[in-house]
Amino acid sequence: MTIGKPLWHPQPSSLVFSTQEIHVWRADLNQPIAQIERLAQLLSQDEQQRAKRFYFERDRNHFIAGRGILRTILGRYLNQPPDQIQFDYSPRGKPTLATSNPNQTLGFNLSHSHGLALYALSSTLKLGIDLEYKRPMPDAEKLAQRFFTPREYTAIRTLAGDQQQLAFFNGWTRKEAYLKATGDGLAKLSEIEVALMPGESAKLLSIAGDANAASHWSLFPLIPASDYVAAVVVFGQNWQIKCLEFDH
Repeated sequence: MTIGKPLWHPQPSSLVFSTQEIHVWRADLNQPIAQIERLAQLLSQDEQQRAKRFYFERDRNHFIAGRGILRTILGRYLNQPPDQIQFDYSPRGKPTLATSNPNQTLGFNLSHSHGLALYALSSTLKLGIDLEYKRPMPDAEKLAQRFFTPREYTAIRTLAGDQQQLAFFNGWTRKEAYLKATGDGLAKLSEIEVALMPGESAKLLSIAGDANAASHWSLFPLIPASDYVAAVVVFGQNWQIKCLEFDH
C-alpha cells in the first residue's frame, strides 16, 4: 500500500486504536525556544543528560523536541502526565514502555531527519518506522553494493539521477523500518529484500532468502513532505494507517 501525500488530520477528540490500526504522527522539530524549554521539562534525567552531550544547539533542540513530543503523544494515549512515563530500552536502544506500565502493550517507534519527525503507534510492539530526507547521494551505488541484495543493487544501477536517489531511499527506509520493528541491527540490511523501484508497489520480498517469512509483515511507504521518504513496517496483515498532525 502506498500513501502519497496523505491527509494529515488534526488530533481527534478520542485517541483510541481499532485492533488493526496504526497512527502515524508528523511533527516539526524546529520549535520556538519557548516550546523547547517547555518540552525540556518533560524529559527524564537521563534524557536531559543526553541532550547536554550534543555539541550543536540545533541538534540538542531537535533531540529535546523529539523526545518531548514523543512523551506528549504517549501521554495522550495513556492518560498519564508526559514527564512520568518511563521507558525500557533494548540492547540496541529501541525504547518501549517500561514493564511496570499497565499499558505496556502499546507499541511505538520514532524516526527523525532534517528537522522532521514521525511517530508510529499501534496495539502491537512489532512496529518500526524510518524517515529520511532525500539528500544527494553520490555514493548510492557503493552503499547499495554493501547493504542491499544483489538484485536490489542491480536494479539501482539501471537508474540515474533523481530516480536512483529515490530508489536508494525507498530501499533504505523500508529495510530500516523492518529492522526497527524486529530490533535487529544494520548488519542484517543485506538479508532483507524489498521492492524499491520508483512506481513499483512497495513490499517486503524476502528475509534471509525466505519469502514466506516476509509475507507475515506489512509494509507501508509514506511521503510525509516534499523531499522526504518514509516507511512503516508492522507484523501481520490488514492494517490501516491514520496520519495525524502534532499541534502542541
